[in-house]
Amino acid sequence: MKPTMQNKLALLARRLNEIDAALSSEDATRDMNRLRALGQERAEIEPVVARFHDYKRAQADLLGAQEMLAEPDMKALAEEEIHVAKGRIAALEDELQRLLLPKDPNDERNVFLEIRAGTGGDESALFAGDLLRMYTRFAERNRWQAELISESPSALGGYKEVIVRIIGPGAYSKLKFESGGHRVQRVPETEAQGRIHTSACTVAVLPEADEIDDVKIDPSELRIDVFRASGAGGQHVNKTESAVRLTHLPTGIVVECQDDRSQHKNRERALKILAARIKDKQVQEQQRKEASTRKSLIGSGDRSERIRTYNFPQGRVTDHRINLTLYKIDQIMDGDLDELTAALTAEHQAELLAALGETA
Repeated sequence: MKPTMQNKLALLARRLNEIDAALSSEDATRDMNRLRALGQERAEIEPVVARFHDYKRAQADLLGAQEMLAEPDMKALAEEEIHVAKGRIAALEDELQRLLLPKDPNDERNVFLEIRAGTGGDESALFAGDLLRMYTRFAERNRWQAELISESPSALGGYKEVIVRIIGPGAYSKLKFESGGHRVQRVPETEAQGRIHTSACTVAVLPEADEIDDVKIDPSELRIDVFRASGAGGQHVNKTESAVRLTHLPTGIVVECQDDRSQHKNRERALKILAARIKDKQVQEQQRKEASTRKSLIGSGDRSERIRTYNFPQGRVTDHRINLTLYKIDQIMDGDLDELTAALTAEHQAELLAALGETA
């Protein structure tokens, strides 16, 4: 282990002791904000320090086994213990490296997940509905909440566009690699000849912005239009001007919200989506600037880029970024995304480690 890494881990171990002392003091219990901040910091540090202690124990085991080599009748046992200890040390070094990688500040945020039908007409809209179900089932598996924000249904079912807010710890960390083009290959129900059609949807995953800290929206840079909602929703929705359209003049971003009966609530939701899209635009621009030095896992950042194919006749799902093919399409469409998200996260961590190695 490099001395710089060992020093960083030693500092974290010392900091954990300081936090534990502060949490047990009387002063900490009087300040709930400080108590909460210390508790959160402890939750982030403790797993790293625990692994560091495991690493030091493994080193002590290795040293003890090497000392046993001097005794002839213990040599075979000592060699076996040395082999085990070295393997344990190597595995722990790798794990500690990953634990010390810089964390994405958005990982714990809620997300706005936007799905839009693309090429393929009605079949694309039906696939958008399938993707929505897949992500809401994934949210259920993680005990997150899914709140429908905006929808534009298509004539034969599915959605031309749908936006859902997913609320829960770690939502962005597990869903952030879903942004991009999703392609489906299957025989549509309306296809009499049994031919396989290809259609596509785009998915955008936006971390929810903090209303105060992240994005400042100048009211003078907004154009606000109100109008009568269209589609289902009852007489009240269609007879009053409850729908809201916000246009952010500097960026040209337009957000519509018409699902609630209250104009005030629609405006509040639209502002949250607008803030998330502005924040996402800033992140995308930053990623484009960094792309010249290291290719991002999500490719160019262009959401029209194909990232995954769902082939129903062959029962397979292929993620093109990491060349991973899984033959469990039914489970995946039912929200079993853990294997995909874990593989994408591991690849992303490998990219970060490679980048750190180049700059070291």
